[in-house]
Amino acid sequence: MAPGQKDILPRFTIILFVMALMAIAVIAKAGFIMFAERGYWEEVADRFVKENVVVHPNRGNIISSDGKLMASSLPEYKIYMDFLAGGKEKDSLLMAHLTEICEGLHQILPDKSAEAFRKHILQGRRKKSRNYLLYPKRISYIEYKQVKELPVFNLSKYKGGFHELAFNQRKKPFGSLAMRTLGDMYPDMAQGAKNGLELTYDSILRGTDGITHRQKVMNKYLNIVDKPAVDGYDIITTIDVGIQDIAEKALVDQLKNLNAVWGVAIVMDVATGDVKANVNMTRGADGNYYEMKNLAVSNLMEPGSTFKTASIMVALEDKYITPDYEVDTQSGIVNMHGSWMRDWNWHRGGYGKIDVTRILEVSSNVGVSSIIDKFYRDNPQKFIDGLRRMSIDKPLNLGFVGEASPRILGPKERYFAKTTLPWMSIGYETQIPPIYILNFYNAIANNGVMVKPKFVKAIAKDGDIVEEYPTEIVNPKICSDTTLTQIRTILQKVVSEGLAKPAGSKQFNVSGKTGTAQISQGAAGYKSGGVKYMVSFCGYFPSEAPKYSCLVQIEIPHGPASGGLQAGSVFSRIAERVYAKHLYRDLAHAKDSTAILVPDIKNGDIKEAAYVLQALNVSNNGSSLKGEGPIWGKAQTSANYATFEKVKKSKNLIPNVRGMGAKDAVYLLESMGLKVHLTGVGRVTAQNMAPGSSFKKGQTITLTLNH
Repeated sequence: MAPGQKDILPRFTIILFVMALMAIAVIAKAGFIMFAERGYWEEVADRFVKENVVVHPNRGNIISSDGKLMASSLPEYKIYMDFLAGGKEKDSLLMAHLTEICEGLHQILPDKSAEAFRKHILQGRRKKSRNYLLYPKRISYIEYKQVKELPVFNLSKYKGGFHELAFNQRKKPFGSLAMRTLGDMYPDMAQGAKNGLELTYDSILRGTDGITHRQKVMNKYLNIVDKPAVDGYDIITTIDVGIQDIAEKALVDQLKNLNAVWGVAIVMDVATGDVKANVNMTRGADGNYYEMKNLAVSNLMEPGSTFKTASIMVALEDKYITPDYEVDTQSGIVNMHGSWMRDWNWHRGGYGKIDVTRILEVSSNVGVSSIIDKFYRDNPQKFIDGLRRMSIDKPLNLGFVGEASPRILGPKERYFAKTTLPWMSIGYETQIPPIYILNFYNAIANNGVMVKPKFVKAIAKDGDIVEEYPTEIVNPKICSDTTLTQIRTILQKVVSEGLAKPAGSKQFNVSGKTGTAQISQGAAGYKSGGVKYMVSFCGYFPSEAPKYSCLVQIEIPHGPASGGLQAGSVFSRIAERVYAKHLYRDLAHAKDSTAILVPDIKNGDIKEAAYVLQALNVSNNGSSLKGEGPIWGKAQTSANYATFEKVKKSKNLIPNVRGMGAKDAVYLLESMGLKVHLTGVGRVTAQNMAPGSSFKKGQTITLTLNH
């Protein structure tokens, strides 16, 4: 061994030992920082090191045509507590004000008691939690601001420990109203919109992200804006909240009454194409009805008899027929190329020889199909060309996800059997979304001008309009003026004299067409067992100066099916309520100043009804109805007069309350000692205890109400 080697080895060993100790110390310190002091250093990083932080903008609002907020982005918060922030000084302050804090939390969030808040906070304090959830639910901005004013919570998060996690949520103040039209956002709004107007106009509503970074300025760290966030624009829709509410209530009442599968009701402004209401209801598993899908634009269905109007218009336009052209519908059943074509009343003997006007009034399948088959069987493409000339099949490109376009295929696009044309003429062998049917009838109402349905009328920023969407013309003239005049006259008679009488009104004239169609069961076709039906009515009002067009379409799981009664009655309710709310004053000026509008009067206390009519200056024979208490009777109305007739009532027999309103019926029956159970809305249409039968006091009588 060389001299000095003995001295080098121990020194080297000592150096290695020291270095090993230092390495262990570094690892231990790193582990301590990573685990024991992790929260502290994360706070430091959060405080001092923040580069390119994305700042999300506020999403624009969706506003109704009448200025009501339909969808808006509102912040929600989850609130937390860091029990180690602020040290012992904060802890002492917390305990000193604990009672006040818990009482305050209970006042702001009353579903949890002050004592429950106290136990919960003390539990978090014992755990020395740094991110302790104070309340399980999200709270509103107003609630958050109130909580922030409580003792200790009003300090900075580094001194008091109170902090929050913000969520930007989309809220609909009117709940489910027009939900499928408005559309939805993903729960995490950063993922964007899912459907509806939210998705169609996402690029306008969402705004532009901003960027900030943290920088030390004069010993203080500030958030410096590199690129400011730009909030989204607002969109002003064509939806009228009042009309939407009217349409939804009228439709849902009927869906429940029929136990229907689904239903659609659309109301559109004739001149502009503004969609004022778009109701899409589907029965849920619990039997209630919800807006699940935008059926108005996505549902491809065979339209049924509402399509007959288009078929007749093609033949009128080609001058093959006139409104007084006659067809022998025989006994309501004819052999059409080996298949039986039937009218709805074929088992009663049919309609025999009738003209075109009457054919549409009674919705004769035999009449329409005979006309189209006679004049177009040798050239079915000419019939298809006539339909396309009216743009009934032209894609509207409304911009909704899942939007469908009509399928009206001619012999150039598909196999055309001899039976295809006659069945197509009455609404089978084609598939058309509801809004396209409405748009066609809207063009008839709009003097032949077909406009594109519109859901958004303008874009706004800070209350100012920055862009307006004009009315788009799809077809400037769907037919000649002669054909237009003829078909409008016929459609008015369909309601006043035909099967669509339930769609009419005593206050104004209505025009339109019923539709009743069996729904194909796929490969099973149109089987009689378990067949479903689609009933519909499409039209416009008032007939002389159309303001609104409307479509009602309902799928029912079984017969009997009647488009006039089941869908037309919904149309009537919508039209009358829209008229009362929006059109009464306009139409009153248009009428003769001497005209009298006699309201519909229910049976019941005729003395009260007479008093109201006298106040309205409506002529009636109620001046002789005097005495204490109610006077029970019946009411009848004509164009300008009301007649009342007293009805004798026995104390010991069940009275006839049919035709009464709920208020009068319940008052009368309960005054006799009966208990009353009501189902439905409107006037009494049925009672389970027959009029004139005896009863015992305390018995329950069930009354069925309907409009």
